Amino acid sequence: MVDEIICSSPPKYRFPEAGLRIMITNKFPPRTRLRMASRLIINERQRLLQSANGMSSMTLDGKQELLENGLLHGDKDEYQEDNDATTYLVPFSIPSGCVNQFKWAFSWPLICTLYFTIPNCSKPRWENFFMLTFILSTVWIAIFSYIMVWMVTVIGYTLGIPDVIMGITFLAAGTSVPDCMASLIVARQGLGDMAVSNTIGSNVFDILVGLGVPWGLQTMVIHYGSTVKINSKGLLYSVILLLGSVALTVIGVHVNNWKLDRKLGYYVLFLYAIFLCFSILIEYNVFTFVNLPMCRDDF
Repeated sequence: MVDEIICSSPPKYRFPEAGLRIMITNKFPPRTRLRMASRLIINERQRLLQSANGMSSMTLDGKQELLENGLLHGDKDEYQEDNDATTYLVPFSIPSGCVNQFKWAFSWPLICTLYFTIPNCSKPRWENFFMLTFILSTVWIAIFSYIMVWMVTVIGYTLGIPDVIMGITFLAAGTSVPDCMASLIVARQGLGDMAVSNTIGSNVFDILVGLGVPWGLQTMVIHYGSTVKINSKGLLYSVILLLGSVALTVIGVHVNNWKLDRKLGYYVLFLYAIFLCFSILIEYNVFTFVNLPMCRDDF
């Protein structure tokens, strides 16, 4: 198990650190887990203090480790390239390369607005304002979500596409991009359990909180005792398809020996394509009549 952790992220973990991470799992007694977790926190704090002082440490194989970014000398160039690739996010620094310059120019108004309204708590002068950064980021997410829903509604009405189809395609994809990026980041770090649990937890949060809070405010605060009517009769079929896709996903992960690889990725993408096709056909009354035709303004 130690070898698996080291191989999953070789520049990050050494053998002692991987051993400590193994000993805080539920395979050991609670007292051992608590002691090893405390030792791991102490070691991490010492590493951060040494990094702040510009010190470096030696790994077991004799290579010098760069403590300020957790990488070895061999990965320094790669880390620098990653930083260079993200310089277009700075509003006043024009990146190199035609593609990066196009992305920088296209997103410059948005980047500039966020740059001046959200403090960067990764900088020393703003590190104590992390809660303000979190709150302002949440506010901007709410604003962007409102604009996205408005645009999707107008586009769907203009093109004659039902709201349900716009919701399960464009709106669902737009709201799931942050979840996708978070799962991608932790999966690259070798934390497959966190990536999978993030996707499941985000969907449960969307259903129970994302629907429960606005419906609760509408029926208990804005108009007490009122009801929120769902026009789509095909929602039942979509829920059945969703439960079936979840069951097939779990079966696929089990058959794949609980490993996330390219083959499993193709499998779940294929399931999503099937779910999308059947949902769209149901909403367009291909199999059964579930929706009335959309009302058009003939002026």
